[in-house]
Formats: sequence, structure tokens, C-alpha cells
Amino acid sequence: MGIVVLTMKASVIEMFLVLLVTGIHSNKEMTKKIKRPKFTVPQINCDVRAGKIINPEFIVKCPAGCQDPRYHVYGTDVYASYSSVCGAAVHSGVLDNSGGKILVRKVAGQSGYKGSYSNGVQSLSLPRWRESFVVSGETTKAYQSPSAPGTTAQPVPLMQVLGTAAAEGTHTTLSKPPPSAGSTTSSLRPQPVGQRSQELGETELWKPGSVLLDAGFVPKKELSTQSLEPVSQGDPSCKVDLSFLIDGSASIGKRRFRIQKQFLADVAQALDIGPAGPLMGVVQYGDNPVTQFNLKTHMNSRDLKTAIEKITQRGGLSNVGRAISFVTQKFFSKSNGNRGGAPNVAVVMVDGWPTDKVEEASRFARESGINIFFITMEGASENEKQYVLEPNFANKAVCRTNGFYSLNVQNWFSLHKTVQPLVKRVCDTDRLACSKTCLNSADIGFIIDGSSSVGTGNFRTVLQFVANLSKEFEISDTDTRIGAVQYTYEQRLEFGFDVYSTKPDVLNAIKRVGYWSGGTSTGAAINYALEQLFKKSKPNKRKLMILITDGRSYDDVRIPAMVAHHKGVITYAIGVAWAAQDELEVIATHPARDHAFFVDEFDNLYKAVPKVIQNICTEFNSQPRN
Repeated sequence: MGIVVLTMKASVIEMFLVLLVTGIHSNKEMTKKIKRPKFTVPQINCDVRAGKIINPEFIVKCPAGCQDPRYHVYGTDVYASYSSVCGAAVHSGVLDNSGGKILVRKVAGQSGYKGSYSNGVQSLSLPRWRESFVVSGETTKAYQSPSAPGTTAQPVPLMQVLGTAAAEGTHTTLSKPPPSAGSTTSSLRPQPVGQRSQELGETELWKPGSVLLDAGFVPKKELSTQSLEPVSQGDPSCKVDLSFLIDGSASIGKRRFRIQKQFLADVAQALDIGPAGPLMGVVQYGDNPVTQFNLKTHMNSRDLKTAIEKITQRGGLSNVGRAISFVTQKFFSKSNGNRGGAPNVAVVMVDGWPTDKVEEASRFARESGINIFFITMEGASENEKQYVLEPNFANKAVCRTNGFYSLNVQNWFSLHKTVQPLVKRVCDTDRLACSKTCLNSADIGFIIDGSSSVGTGNFRTVLQFVANLSKEFEISDTDTRIGAVQYTYEQRLEFGFDVYSTKPDVLNAIKRVGYWSGGTSTGAAINYALEQLFKKSKPNKRKLMILITDGRSYDDVRIPAMVAHHKGVITYAIGVAWAAQDELEVIATHPARDHAFFVDEFDNLYKAVPKVIQNICTEFNSQPRN
């Protein structure tokens, strides 16, 4: 009996040992069969933003076509995480428009992002954003995986994390998968990187529904992230108020009208519209002009492009002159969003030629501080020139005839090529010569004391002072104009505002003024200047009276000075030698400390020139300009 029991025990032990050896062998075979998965770099869509992925570093493959302006990019070199990943890659030059693999590294948020045009992509400006990223084409190292516990992980293909996110539905950092329940030994071995992703199934194309959201966002609220979209404040280096006058006449046809609208949309995208940068409105003209939307209607490029798409053609003639007058009188107003401190720019688009005259309307626009650009498409042929009402109409209309303000397009299908040249010129505010400044927007009347107390020599010194002041201004028939009155007991108009239109002519005219001699009736001289000189001043000009005297007036100056101030004439009083300080302060516009000056002798008059110019410009810059 004992032998049987021993035999049975031996058989059980033998069987147990066989099973144990078999199990260990099977486990080894299974371990051998586990292979490191082959990683596939996921392809993302062009509209995927870096902020939607929490990995600090990741690799993706961009498709072709991400140069499209629909995919917004914010910044230059360092991009806000709200940017399109692939759009930023094209902008930075890492990829071209054919797509490819890129490595993305997250960096700290910036206090500001400056837009720029690069590699066919216009990036936008942004005041600040919480996170940034940079893009490079060095993706080789990102495929390396740790081979032993404790090895620092390299940038991981996005696939791995996407799988983990899909399974857990929460924000996760890369970590080792949990040990298998069926093996105690497997917990001692590092799991192959990406195993969990393999079990869940790999997806070739990343879809927004399965991504890890940026830190601070909750997946359930993903649909509401639209409200968090940053709105660009605009490019501050291009702060202009811009009106497009588009051709809606019947002759343009529907197809060319659509091309014109696409051109407007491209310009709106390139400009980076915003309250701190350029603002844009559109006026369509035919028989009569109509405002499609004004400067304050749309405050970003996206909304502006949507509005442009909805514009419908009105038809009619091509009355450009009437449209320019409308823009001058109606469009650039405070109620329409005109900011005053920003240059006013009007871009006129003309198919062929206008059906009315533009010269006088354009002159008034220039005098009002509007920089007029003309874009002419398919101009008149030799046989058609007989029908043009006003030959050389573009040169009669633009701000300056130096070629900067004119763009001639041979055919409508080439119009898109003028987007960047136009944007560059419109944003070059230093060259917008028709913008109102303190030196180019006034009618200045000099009221010169020719009394006997002045004397011949000192009178020539006074004339030199008048010339030195005049030299500081930009003089032309549409810029600053100069006039002069000499007075004693009587008054004489030396020359009016409309006599001389160039600086050399004005300076020569000042030199020719002859000394009169006599008494000193300053009050009567002010009244005379208001009637004979300033009454002919243009309504869109600032009126400056600069009175130079060396003594107390024989008549009352209070009422004439009040009349001048009431009529909007800004009066500067320059007293020399025996001039009465109290009279100077009465004559001068309030505050007198900024408009009344005194020098003790004629030879020191030149010292007052810089201060007078400074005060004229300081006052101008403190007021709305347009």
C-alpha cells in the first residue's frame, strides 16, 4: 500500500514538474513573439491647432495645401498655440505647400506676437497668449524609444498619446502601461513603448474628437471653445483707416465683379484688420455711391471677408468722381469709425475709365487729408481713348503722380498679383503724403507791423522771420498756403492764399514786400485780415494768424481778436521791443502762454521760430486730424 502511495506521489510531482516546465517554456515563447510595434507618424488636418495637443513635443505629418489663408497663424518664428500647426510650419519655411513631417515643441506664452508675410502665408498679430510653440523639420530623434527602465523618453509620435487619451478620456502624461494581470514576471520588464496604443488600435488620421485638449480645458466643453478664439487687435505698424471704392457698374460683368470681391477678401486677410491696426470699409459705386459697410462695422479680417462675400453688384454707370466726393464728405466721419489719428486712405478700383470727371473731387479729397490710390484694370485702347471723358484721369486723382499711388493691371486675371504691392504701400504710413500733418494742412496769414517805430532794417529782419517760419511748412495749392498783410494806420494785402503755390515763389514774394511806415492800428489790421485774407480760406484748412508787432496799438484789439477766435482762426501774437504784453495775451488764442511770445529785440526774433513751430504742431496733434 505504501509503495502505491509513493508511486502516485511521484507521478503527481512528475506531472507538476512537466506542467511547470511547459508553462515557463510557453511564457518564454509568448514573450519572444511580442514584437515592438512599428510606429506610424499620424497625419493631421491643416486646421489642427497646437493648443489642442498637450504633449510638450510631438511629431505629425502635414498634408498638402496648408498655405491656405483659412488656416490662421499668429506670430513669427514663435507662434501662439492657437495657430494652425501646419500653417505655422509653412510660414516658418520648415515645410512648403506640399506638406511633410515636422517636430513641434511647446514653449512659454509670449506677451505679444507680431504678424508677418512669409512663404505665401500671412500670419496675424496677437497681444498675448498663454502658450507658444516652435516648429522644426528634425524628426529623426523623435523615433527613438527608451530601451531600459529609467531612460529619458525622446519626443513621442502623437499616435501613442492619442490612443491613451481615447481610452482614458482625461489629460495624461506619458508613463508605463500597468502590468499584465496574467504574469508576475512581466511587471519586472519594461513594456514595449506603444503597446497600449497597439491594443486600442492605431488610427492613421488624427480626428479632433479624440485629442487631448490643452491644459485648462475640459473635454465635455470642447464644443464651446469657439468663444475662446483670440481676436486679433490688428497690426499696429499699419494703423490706417481704409476705404475701398469698388466698381459696381454694369460694364464690369458678374465674373469680373466676383474677381474684384476676391481681391478685396485677399487684401482684408493680408492687412490683419483690428482696432489697433488697419480698419476697412467698402463703398460701391455705379450711378450713385453707397456704403456697403463702414470702418467700425467689422473689426477683424474674418468677419470682413464674410461681409465682402455678401456684396451684390448694383449696376449703372461708372461715376468715380461722385464716389470720391461721397467718401470725402460722408465716409471718413467719426460716426463711421474714423479715428482721426490714423491716416485716411481711399483705394479706387476702376474698370476701363470713369463716366464722370474726377479732378475737382480728388483735389478736395487731397485737401481733406485723404490719400487716394487708383487701381485701373484693362484701360482704354487707342481706339477707345476718344470715349474717355477726362484723359489721364488717374494722375489727376491720385495723391501724388510719382507712381506710388497708381497700379495698372493689364487684365482682371492678374489682379491678385497686386495684393501684396498694394498692402505694402498702404501700410507705409511715412509715405502717405496727403495725410494731414501740422505742416501741410493750414492757411497761414502773416499780419506784419509796418509802422514807423519798426524802421527799415528791422522790417527786413521781420521779413526774414516770416520766411524762416514759412520754410518749415509743406507749401502747395493742396497743402499749406501762405498769405500776408502789412499794416500801419492802414492795411495792405501783400498776397493772398491762392497767389503762390510753391515754397520758392512764397519766399521770393516775402522778400519783395516793401516797408510802408506809419502808425499802429492792430485791431483794424485783424479785421482787415479776416475779410480780405481768411474769408477766402478753404473750409477744410486750419486757419492760423501770426501777428508781429513792436508796440501798443492805437485802437482797440479786444473785439477784433474775439471775432477772430469765434471764426476759428488760431492766433499767435509775436511781440518785439515795446510791444504790450497785455495786448499780446488778448490777441492770442487761449491759452495765451502757448500762443503769445515776446522777444526783447528784433535780432532775437529767429529764436522764437522753433517754439512757434513746436506749439503749432503740439496743438494740431492734440486735436482730431480728419
